Amino acid sequence: MKRLVILGSTGSIGQQALDVVRRLPGELEVLGLAAGRNVDLLTRQIAEHHPRYFAAEGPVAPDTVGGAVRLSLNELAGLPDADLVLVATVGSVGLAPTLAAIHAGTTIALANKEVLVVAGEVVAEEARREGVPILPVDSEHNALWQCLEGEAPLGEWSPESKVARLVLTASGGAFRDRPLDSLAGVTPAEALAHPNWQMGPKVTVDSATLLNKGFEVIEARWLFGLPYDRIDVVMHRQSVVHSLVEFADGSLKAQLGPPDMRLPIQYALTYPRRRPSPVARLDLAALGNLTFGPLDEARYPCFRLARSAAEAGGTYPAALSGADESAVDLFLGGAIRFPDISRLIEQVLAEHRSTANPALGDCVAASDWSAARTRELAR
Repeated sequence: MKRLVILGSTGSIGQQALDVVRRLPGELEVLGLAAGRNVDLLTRQIAEHHPRYFAAEGPVAPDTVGGAVRLSLNELAGLPDADLVLVATVGSVGLAPTLAAIHAGTTIALANKEVLVVAGEVVAEEARREGVPILPVDSEHNALWQCLEGEAPLGEWSPESKVARLVLTASGGAFRDRPLDSLAGVTPAEALAHPNWQMGPKVTVDSATLLNKGFEVIEARWLFGLPYDRIDVVMHRQSVVHSLVEFADGSLKAQLGPPDMRLPIQYALTYPRRRPSPVARLDLAALGNLTFGPLDEARYPCFRLARSAAEAGGTYPAALSGADESAVDLFLGGAIRFPDISRLIEQVLAEHRSTANPALGDCVAASDWSAARTRELAR
């Protein structure tokens, strides 16, 4: 039985991971749970899954945790008796516990985009040094991982590799069909109405701006080791083909499945086994046509900004992440309009003074500075 720690257990990914645990009795033991301020849900999760440890931002009454021991987030991630740590937090808060898990030698199932966006080179190098696998949970990277199984090891690539190109798919988000001149008036509620997926607020807004796909390009660079010029994105409205790998001979391998995050979560949690899933089987005949097309950067300026930051390197990706974190928070709070997200990010990146070959502290400082600067510019 795998002993599992879930960081971000009350969020969308965390709750779906616990559903996977619930449906596979005897295979996964919940060793620890961590949440932010949603203490009521956390205590209900503790009552059901009986973890030995927990972490929380807010106050928790001792009589609601059934004897579970309270730890800090980093202590929970670094538990020596854990087999797997699922990092399902949102934002740069996931960086320190990810490194704590790496230094404890624990396999990581990574669902937090910002960890590799803010400090991908540092995290990837630490994981290599410690021999710790990072198993991708995002549907796109999980699909690439499945396509590469038996073909190439994670994180290792050279020009002689049989792998020629990675292709990420993008649904286009909530506003893919809205006239561009109407986007200034869209509401947070409309942005959170994703046509295909059920996700947390931050990721759903990032999907509407397509910044999430820029983040995923950066993640793919550090997860799979390919340079940016070998990582492409195509629009795929149905979210059935989750990603593709092109090989040196021109062959393409794709991973298909329903748009349900429990599938990639379960694959990561139970790897290398494949277990039965509660998700309905994909009926290709009922689906009919699957469509693909180019990405329109005029509609999605945030993707262009992300790609530019990725290629510039240094601390630009960290600054991109911090600026987006604040901009999305401001939009969800009604302080700025939807198009202001890309405007603010572009202005912050233009002001940023990047550090080449950054250490961890440089990455964190850049993310913190850009988050604060975005809030200043929005006043």
